[in-house]
Amino acid sequence: MTTPFLDGNNTEYASEVWPGLVLKKGDRHLLLQLPTVIEAMGSAVHGGGMARLRRIANIYVDRFYDCSDPVRDVIDWLREWRYPIDTTAGLLTAVQLQHASVQEEKNEEAAVFCCVTAGTSNAARAGSERTTFPSYRPGTVNIMLMIDAKLSQAAMVNAVMTAVEAKAAALAELDVRDAENGLVATGTTSDAIILGVSQSAASPVELVYSGTATHLGGMIGRTVYGAVKEALQTAWAERK
Repeated sequence: MTTPFLDGNNTEYASEVWPGLVLKKGDRHLLLQLPTVIEAMGSAVHGGGMARLRRIANIYVDRFYDCSDPVRDVIDWLREWRYPIDTTAGLLTAVQLQHASVQEEKNEEAAVFCCVTAGTSNAARAGSERTTFPSYRPGTVNIMLMIDAKLSQAAMVNAVMTAVEAKAAALAELDVRDAENGLVATGTTSDAIILGVSQSAASPVELVYSGTATHLGGMIGRTVYGAVKEALQTAWAERK
């Protein structure tokens, strides 16, 4: 477990399990740069859905951010930083980037890299009666989950499910509550996730499952769970 940018001295973190994967802290954003183009799936503001990506930017905006056209804003920022629009995804977050947590694991099947930025000011419980909103809000728990392996599309969906379950488990462990009803939160009102898979030809086999009973699902669960907890605990510690 690590918070590579917490002390303010580091601006770059190189993955210990996926050679060539680098996380950089730039002007108001974190940039996750992959060694090759990946197959991605997610809820990014720009570059969401199914996409082929080389970079992912997690961009900080403050709580006064005008959410009227986030797609245009993200594209404008990516152009300002000279990142290729077609192969770069953009997430938005309203939490401090230096609190980002990185967790990694690998085995003979796959390598898993997870970076999370997290806050709980708008914690919510899915399925409960609460206030809802018609428009976009910047993400509070943003998960960037990268897997160096070969996965079927079904396994990619399964991986997202496992990651979301792990996020909810971390919030429950920390006793994060929905402010409107006091119930244990399962997330926040504006969470986002992006999953990237290398689909490497060097992988020994295509993985078709990634639930909690699989080796890959275990790594996904542990890295997401650990990163969500560490990111939140780091942010809370600085407020004391």
